[in-house]
Amino acid sequence: MTAQAAGNGSFTTTDDTLVLASASTSIESDLLAAWLDQERTRHPDTKLEVLPLPEQNSPPGEMAQLVEQLELDEDRSIVPVRVFWMPRADASVLNQLAALIPGQNPYQPSERQQRRILRSDRSRARVVAGESAKVSELRQQWRENTVGENPREFAHFVTRRALLALERAEYRILGPQYKSPRLIPPEILASSRFRAGLEKIQGATLEEAEKMLDELATGWSRVSVDLVSVLGRMLSRGFDRDIDYDEYQVAAMRSALETHPAVLLFSHRSYIDGAVMPVAMQENRLPPVHVFAGINLAFGVMGPLMRRAGVIFIRRNIGDDALYKYVLREYVGYVVQKRFNLSWSIEGTRSRTGKMLPPKLGLMSYVADAYLDGRSDDILLQGVSISFDQLHETAEYAAYARGGEKRAEGFGWLYNFIKAQGERNYGKIYVRFPEAVSMREYLGPSHGPAASDQAAKRLALHKMSFEVAWRILQATPVNATGLVSALLLTTHGVALTLTQLHHTLQDSLDYLERKQTPMSTSALRLRTPEGVRAAVDSLSNGHPVTRVDSGREPVWRIAPEDEHAAAFYRNSVIHAFLETVIVELALAHAGRAEGDRVEAFWKQAMRLRDLLKFDFYFADSAAFRQNIAEEMAWHDDWEAQVAADVDAIDKILYAKRPLMSEAMLRVFFEAYEIVADVLRDAPADIGEKELTQLALGVGRQYVAQGRVRSSEPVSTLLFATARQVVADQDLLKAAPDLAERRLAFRRELRSILQDFDHVGQIARKQFVAREAEARGGRATR
Repeated sequence: MTAQAAGNGSFTTTDDTLVLASASTSIESDLLAAWLDQERTRHPDTKLEVLPLPEQNSPPGEMAQLVEQLELDEDRSIVPVRVFWMPRADASVLNQLAALIPGQNPYQPSERQQRRILRSDRSRARVVAGESAKVSELRQQWRENTVGENPREFAHFVTRRALLALERAEYRILGPQYKSPRLIPPEILASSRFRAGLEKIQGATLEEAEKMLDELATGWSRVSVDLVSVLGRMLSRGFDRDIDYDEYQVAAMRSALETHPAVLLFSHRSYIDGAVMPVAMQENRLPPVHVFAGINLAFGVMGPLMRRAGVIFIRRNIGDDALYKYVLREYVGYVVQKRFNLSWSIEGTRSRTGKMLPPKLGLMSYVADAYLDGRSDDILLQGVSISFDQLHETAEYAAYARGGEKRAEGFGWLYNFIKAQGERNYGKIYVRFPEAVSMREYLGPSHGPAASDQAAKRLALHKMSFEVAWRILQATPVNATGLVSALLLTTHGVALTLTQLHHTLQDSLDYLERKQTPMSTSALRLRTPEGVRAAVDSLSNGHPVTRVDSGREPVWRIAPEDEHAAAFYRNSVIHAFLETVIVELALAHAGRAEGDRVEAFWKQAMRLRDLLKFDFYFADSAAFRQNIAEEMAWHDDWEAQVAADVDAIDKILYAKRPLMSEAMLRVFFEAYEIVADVLRDAPADIGEKELTQLALGVGRQYVAQGRVRSSEPVSTLLFATARQVVADQDLLKAAPDLAERRLAFRRELRSILQDFDHVGQIARKQFVAREAEARGGRATR
């Protein structure tokens, strides 16, 4: 059976039709009886026979009656019907919250409430019918897809199909935002496909598989769909009520979701992301998403509540548990086959640094298996950029960076989280939907080469996941918080006036506009002193900017204790400046190179790309080289100038606007150097934890001695990727020349930091000249 909404109308009949009527009260029975009388009048030549639709707690006799009726005639049509109660369109927030109380569900009113509804607004009671199906058609589906062997199992199959048909008929009335999968565990458990795979797993039992399916099972209740905005606002209180969307992107995604199932992969900076996703879908009347989350969040009553809100809880560490992997794979495949949308963080966990983490491929592999198995002719990978003006979680991330431990989730944690959300205004939430990536485009036809070649499949997964992440980054709007934080971090605690902030930010805004980089309204307002003042004031009082008011005019700075929190915001905009920063460092390197300086420029640009690949996303080598060439195209005949001499290169750097390397990338190379320093006398196979602890100690000494500009590079979060960098340089494996190569790598990093110094000196000359110009003086070099 498939669904069609009959409203209070009729259904298509045949000569012999069995109506399966679902009624929970005498009022519903009366409404169905009246409706059936109308149908008999409209179709006098049709034999209409009625049976109660057996449900979970129905008397055994009802199922026996259905078994008997299904054996009478294979050409007989089966039509499920029931009464659908439309909720009030003007329901208040209090009424929506009251719907959580037992007996107050507006979609399942009590008999007393039903009488009241019929007296006040009879149009809210509507009889719906699922689309009919012949017994022979249902029997064929049963035999092809299940392991059923007897008439009673067939009757259970028909019952499930009837309930699903009614659900589909009702969500067509309500709208796509109410679409949700039902009866997943019993449907999967009855599947012959599932049983056949289960038999191949040594020691697997149907009972254990059923427990795992129950653990995974989720679904949007209609009440939870209505409440999603209310609950989402509770978790995201402190933000502006109106989420910022791109309406053109929403329209394009709505069209795409009408043709294929999708996996919505969102960027992850906050626990709030999981609440933002369903709100974004519901507000834009899009089908709800089923969000994967770690089972650590299923504490107390939160587990059942979140399951009813579309959350699928999965175990964090499944290791070699073949049965769990199989059950999860089949669960994902079933949901995709039924064209429901899944969602999870493409990064797998929250980014505590503000920059985007590499994509995780675990769940993606299960979705790819569903496509390659032919469960859908294509699956869309829809990136979702979720960004914020500010987050209270940056204080937690700063503590991690200094070596702190993650707090376990629980009711105390949840209370403190919601409390912190209400302490001040955190600005706006931005949601963007870049163009989706087609799984078919990367994996080829289903049952194609990737279905049998695991290496080819993994390579394709890797490429398409990075493409999704790249599109997310390109769609993420640069906001004022990131730009202001980047600027103030470069002063290392020195305060700036409003005028200094305003005129220094203009070069960055010019660059972003020239590159057509998406910007938030707050960033665009930095064109005016009033917009700059609004931005720094919103970050004041240690969030993470400090305003000093005791002089002739206020000035703003970032105190040392707030540097890690500010770095989170700065890191969120680095992607927009990454290639132009690499140009600066490659120019500085070419200026001190012997021989062909142009070749040295290109060689260093590619080397920097290689060193930074664990921290940032880059275009492929050919596209990256083209992008660098475009970055240099603003300067006429730049190659001849680079080839000329050092002074010519410095002139290029002085003319370049903006110079951003110190603001954006220095701390990453300082973190790399700290780790490289630790490796000078460390054992070849030093463990990750030991390396991090030693790096923290050495880094604190660097700060005390003034060998790094701030405490920001002394971060466990930065050391994690620094370890990946040194491992990629083959510096964590025993070898005869290991000590020599470790020292050479440290020298290389110090040389790069000298390039930062050189660009920084030129940037300061630019600043002084601009200050003089602003004061009416004569700007000279």
